[in-house]
Amino acid sequence: MTKILYTAHGSATHGGRTGEGRTDDGKVAVKLSVPKAMGGDDGPGTNPEQLFSIGYAACFLGAMNGAAKKLGKKLPEGAEVKCDVSFADREDNVGFTIVPVLTATAPGWTAAEVDEVMQLAHTICPYSDLITRAHDVELHAA
Repeated sequence: MTKILYTAHGSATHGGRTGEGRTDDGKVAVKLSVPKAMGGDDGPGTNPEQLFSIGYAACFLGAMNGAAKKLGKKLPEGAEVKCDVSFADREDNVGFTIVPVLTATAPGWTAAEVDEVMQLAHTICPYSDLITRAHDVELHAA
């Protein structure tokens, strides 16, 4: 059995992508809007892909810190991970998928050094695990 270390609780209301999202502890509360590129009005709110991109970037940077440590290195101050998350049609034409692209920089490091740490971080990061491996999702109707 998997040992759960932490569970975040979030919800979306009032129309999903055109509604509101929040965490149960009140630390995050956002208005949601659909981008014009997806047929929306490009309103003032954020969207799930933007939220995912921030979460994945933060998590991956943390994994890079861990990976660097495993390799006997220290990630330099100012290291940054940028995450582009695209919303796309699935090849099976049944639904949609997200396509992430991670770009990392580390001041004073070569691209090869950054790549080495990124490759190991990709095996550590839970967002990468979610993206690259099939996982069951429990669905509960209440």
